[in-house]
Amino acid sequence: MSVSNWERQGDNMIKLNHVVKQYGNFCLECSMEVPVGQVTGLIGRNGAGKSTAFKAILGLIHTDGGTIEVFGKNVAKLTQEDKEQIGVVLSDSGFCSYLTIKDFLPVLDTMYAGFSREKFVADCERMGLPLKKKIKEFSTGMKRKLQILAALSHNARLLILDEPTAGLDVVARDELLGLLREYAENGDRSIMISSHISSDLEGICDDVYLIDNGRIVLHEDTDVLLNEYGLLKVTKEQFDGLDQTHLLQIKEENFGYSCLTNQRQFYQDNYPSVVIEKGSIDEVITMVTKH
Repeated sequence: MSVSNWERQGDNMIKLNHVVKQYGNFCLECSMEVPVGQVTGLIGRNGAGKSTAFKAILGLIHTDGGTIEVFGKNVAKLTQEDKEQIGVVLSDSGFCSYLTIKDFLPVLDTMYAGFSREKFVADCERMGLPLKKKIKEFSTGMKRKLQILAALSHNARLLILDEPTAGLDVVARDELLGLLREYAENGDRSIMISSHISSDLEGICDDVYLIDNGRIVLHEDTDVLLNEYGLLKVTKEQFDGLDQTHLLQIKEENFGYSCLTNQRQFYQDNYPSVVIEKGSIDEVITMVTKH
């Protein structure tokens, strides 16, 4: 399908509109969008609802309300051809441990019309994955590499990646993030990704959604978050003298207060004696989700 056809369907690869899923005392209730050609991050604490949202998008769980669209269609109406355009890595999924990568080649070849055996094998070799060794003998990091390479192997338009770099060392994370950046360079592809490693998301995401207790509590462009957000560290006396108009969250500390703002430059210009730290995804999570 051409880019123009995708645009006529709408500018979003994924659209959640007031999606509800109840699990006992937990309730997912969220809306979000992943535009065509964009990398969107979903961040939050463990148990906040990230995996539930991903499974809802993939149609793996029944939802109790709202609508989910992928490629401009209701997720329940996706064809097999549509589903082949999605590459997936879920945190609790994997391959049969008694098989080898070589054993999986014909399976992937059968499952995906766009599967490239040559590229997949070359990527496995580049990532140090042995083709004839049983997957049960792989380390956690090696299994994660295999999952990601399989998701990238069939030229999908959309990647949905739940904690894809979990269990990887720094070098392996950098290698795989490089693969994802390369994938995203094609302007009609999109990625939705979650990670508890904030530096991964800061380096690849165009925007991030923060989910807490099943609800989206913040949506921001990554550049804005890194360049315009800040954390003020102030004494009680300094706090009393602050213009609090641009403070998003306030947390009481032993020394006084930590204050999250999306107008860091305003406070730098008007309160030069105040300690102001540059914003980061970790700080936003800590300040906005106060448990």
